[in-house]
Amino acid sequence: MTDAQPINISILDKDYKVACPPGEQSALLESAKFLDSKMREVRDTGNIMGSERIAVITALNMANDLLKSSNVDRELGRELPPRLKDLESKISRVLEQARQLEI
Repeated sequence: MTDAQPINISILDKDYKVACPPGEQSALLESAKFLDSKMREVRDTGNIMGSERIAVITALNMANDLLKSSNVDRELGRELPPRLKDLESKISRVLEQARQLEI
């Protein structure tokens, strides 16, 4: 059984109720605020319509940023775990497809 408490968050002016473990509420709220900000940046470019597409493009951008920061580890001689390598490959393919659609 979990002691998770429901927390209300707002992303792109839509409200969501999310289960949150005790002591993690501030981290969840900060994460929601960050995600909302990034999704607004994508939406405000005017190139992408629909909240689902905005969410996917935002997730891809954030994952790409995460993987780029992982490149620093590789440059320092630390290898990415296989799961991150697979994710990096998938993200690269999807970003390339998205670029081709924009042309």
